[in-house]
Amino acid sequence: MEFPACGDEYEKLVFRLNTPRVVIDNGASSTATIVKVDSARKHGILLEAVQALTDLNLSIKKAYFSADGKWFMDVFHVTDQSGNKLTDENVIRYIEQSLGNIHYGRSYVYNGLTALELTGTDRVGLLSEVFAVLADLQCNVVEAKVWTHNGRIASLIYVKDCHSGFPIEDSKHINRIEAQLRNVLKGDNDIKSARTSVSLSVTHSDRRLHQMMFADRDYEKKPILQLTSDSSPSVTVQNWVDRGYSVVNVQCKDRTKLLFDVVCTLTDMEYVVFHGTIKTAADTASMEFYIKHSDGTPISSEAERQRVILCLQAAVERRASKGVRLELCTADRVGLLADVTRTFRENGLNVTRAEISTTMDTAHNVFYVTDAIGNQADPRLIEEVRQRIGLSNLQVKELPPLHGQKPESDDEEAVGVAGAFLLSIGSLVRRNLYYLGLIRSCS
Repeated sequence: MEFPACGDEYEKLVFRLNTPRVVIDNGASSTATIVKVDSARKHGILLEAVQALTDLNLSIKKAYFSADGKWFMDVFHVTDQSGNKLTDENVIRYIEQSLGNIHYGRSYVYNGLTALELTGTDRVGLLSEVFAVLADLQCNVVEAKVWTHNGRIASLIYVKDCHSGFPIEDSKHINRIEAQLRNVLKGDNDIKSARTSVSLSVTHSDRRLHQMMFADRDYEKKPILQLTSDSSPSVTVQNWVDRGYSVVNVQCKDRTKLLFDVVCTLTDMEYVVFHGTIKTAADTASMEFYIKHSDGTPISSEAERQRVILCLQAAVERRASKGVRLELCTADRVGLLADVTRTFRENGLNVTRAEISTTMDTAHNVFYVTDAIGNQADPRLIEEVRQRIGLSNLQVKELPPLHGQKPESDDEEAVGVAGAFLLSIGSLVRRNLYYLGLIRSCS
């Protein structure tokens, strides 16, 4: 009966003796930096590798990976957001350190903050009501991420007490916060599915948002607001019976963190990715994954196949940017978010996604807004909102570039033996950068 424990210890020994080997090559390609990772395999290690790259907001233009047997091998072609190769030695060292420690996982500690998790039915002005309640309860919002999809909303909000500056730990105060936020989320028609909780989890915030939306079954729901968007991602799932794999193909518009969103969803659905290829061309991404259940079996039913398709479509769509991107950079103060989002609501703007952060008493907030029914917002309304909030504080920004316009030549398709082998298989942070001193604190 002791064999499982012995097996666990053997796996740990293998990991310790086989520290991931990371090679970063700027000479093999004229248009991208090549990042190669070779190490012992464990479940979730591909996600950790992709996460380390996307947390730095790097674009993965192409990738090939294989994880048969006890070994894991990845090749990533990456650029910065301007489509250029990586030349900053601080960034390169950070990547080497992060990928060199992926066996041990990473913790995401929000020292001195209380984490709130919220899910419910989305509606115009909901975010304004949430931030107003938090301001009234003397909660200072330090960081937050808000996603909306198919008429649902999921949010992670990190707060501290306005007066003491310490995390909120009093159980009565926490219960009052949860109760009032739940009432706001319920509205008039969401009595059953509105949820609030205080989380002590240190899960990666984007991964946690995917988990919250997945648990809320947003992939099964229809949107209340008919948001205008590009065509839905194309997802197919077929079984390769001879080899015992299920083959997943995804084709969609390319964007940053796309690979993370797909791999995160497959991992949290308890699928193991054994092989994969990802390639981007212009603004289109094509991805192919060879997967099995964690017990080594492929997808076994039509219902499961359809569920995988819906879940991957949802994973791609959740982060897709809908609406005009507005960036707020100003001195932080209590009630700032309540005032800003109230101004949006009063002018008929709906927030479809938001990222809130505070650094050295300065608020850095990004909002994507549409009109009340999900269409492109009237530029006159945007300017009126900017006038009220402050023209110098609230800037209208173009959507960030997906990749540079420089295509890779065919002779750079493969990188060494790993690339050639994997191609034969089938048809692949802002906060981190701030701490490294690689971006300005305010644009």
